[in-house]
Amino acid sequence: MSVCSLGYIRVAATDLSKWRTFAADALGLMTADGPNGALWLRIDDRPFRISVEPGDRDGFIAAGWELRDAAAFADCTARLAASGVAVTQGTAADAATRHVNAVAYCSDPAGNRLELYYGRVRDYEPFVSPRGVTGFVTGDLGMGHVVLPAPQLDQTHDFYRDMLGFGDSDEMRLVMSPDPAVPPLRILFMHCASRRHHSLALIPMPVPSGLVHTMVEVRTLDDVGRALDRCVAAGHHISSSLGRHSNDGMVSFYVATPGGFDIEYGCDGITPDWSTWVPTRSLTDSTWGHKWAPRG
Repeated sequence: MSVCSLGYIRVAATDLSKWRTFAADALGLMTADGPNGALWLRIDDRPFRISVEPGDRDGFIAAGWELRDAAAFADCTARLAASGVAVTQGTAADAATRHVNAVAYCSDPAGNRLELYYGRVRDYEPFVSPRGVTGFVTGDLGMGHVVLPAPQLDQTHDFYRDMLGFGDSDEMRLVMSPDPAVPPLRILFMHCASRRHHSLALIPMPVPSGLVHTMVEVRTLDDVGRALDRCVAAGHHISSSLGRHSNDGMVSFYVATPGGFDIEYGCDGITPDWSTWVPTRSLTDSTWGHKWAPRG
């Protein structure tokens, strides 16, 4: 019943035109008009991977997590309900809007919204980047990863492990203050039933937008560098300079989105063999680079 991958995310926006320009011109994503006024962002042959939807706020709505088939979907939702988690079954119209066979909704212990689904729908329109991106790394690895706020860190971690079948990839313990009385920031990284190093990370603090960042992975370092140049030229806030992460090896930069969270744009992430992988504890987030400049 393990979740296979991160299938999509949903985002609320007060001005979809800002997202359209940012996604297409800076990041090189394809754009399309979705149902109910939504803006769909494509990075592969799925109809969308990011759904930007009209709203009265800017921020994260939910993450869509893929189950392998109908049996896994039924087993997962039944297990959640039996454990006292409030699960709502989506309608046939909900599933059709998301281009899946069935969908259900719940929240984790930190209040983050989840959409559980099964059934991949493709329209087989090839991905053609408006900015010449050679392609994104998706397939069975999913769309990338999300980093979610989880003030109730251990409880939220246990929910994803015990209820949804996530495994532990590693953790970070980052010193955030010169005061030795301030404990290091503990970040937990978790993987699905795929070989992406992590599809989920949990950070023990509230985040106004509801999402710390989401990551998309491109095929080449040149794709990363050219996107960074476009973001800088367009005046988008660069939240972190180019660098390589210590745990998943991703070479990436971070840019602020119109939704109040960041997108990590990277390449070269490792794909562990989980049968031999030993989770580690990293004391630094990067082996080089990644100079942080949070948006004020």
